[in-house]
Amino acid sequence: MELGLKGKNVVVTGGGNNIGRAITLAFAAEGCNLAIAELNREAGEGVAAEVAAMRSGATATVIDADVTDRARTDAMVADAIARLGSVDVLVNNVGWTVDRLFMDKSREEHVKEVDVNLWGAINCIHAVLPHMIERQNGSVVSISSDAGRMGEYREAVYSACKAGVIALSKSLARETGRYGLRFNMVCPGLVVPPQSEVASSDSMWAQGMEELFTDDVLERVKRAYPLRRMGTAQEVANAVVFLASDAASFITGQTLSVSGGYTMM
Repeated sequence: MELGLKGKNVVVTGGGNNIGRAITLAFAAEGCNLAIAELNREAGEGVAAEVAAMRSGATATVIDADVTDRARTDAMVADAIARLGSVDVLVNNVGWTVDRLFMDKSREEHVKEVDVNLWGAINCIHAVLPHMIERQNGSVVSISSDAGRMGEYREAVYSACKAGVIALSKSLARETGRYGLRFNMVCPGLVVPPQSEVASSDSMWAQGMEELFTDDVLERVKRAYPLRRMGTAQEVANAVVFLASDAASFITGQTLSVSGGYTMM
């Protein structure tokens, strides 16, 4: 299948770790020009080096980013446009949570979940939308979660934020379809990165999350999936690349779960 992505300019937030890294490399394999928007420049530079080593015709540059800050997000998009010439695709990938019961989390943790998972998407879309409308072209793919489709134990505020991303994207698909813009969502299952791939100290996987998912816990997770296995970051990335591509040109406002049949919604 011809995806029509070669030479397209793509911004991936949080493109230096786990699912974001896989998304960046998947677009690079299609010959895209990447802007890796990262809070942790070292992590982004590592992935940019991987892109260069692929020799696929892709390019990658690292842009400083904090999606929770509107001014810095505006600057991030302006920087991407200046470096790439335009932005054809935005992937809202950054996410953060702490796996604890609602009443066991501090207000600070709840606020951070909202700031990163919901405000992050709002800020990035708000920054890139005028550019895409002016060009009458653009695709936005946001990483949501099955937690946002069904609610998830120990992830109440995170679930609320991810449900918000779905509703936000559907609303914008209706508002901006007349300009040729498309908004879609991908909901991964649990994807636990190898510790060797956690390059950023800002990643939630470097802040104790990996300690929660012991071998016994992961075996129980696998049994909850009809396919009886964990998904990979690459499998999530494949779905993102497809939805962003010309091959999905008549798909908008849709939510695709890449979670081994966990929800089937």
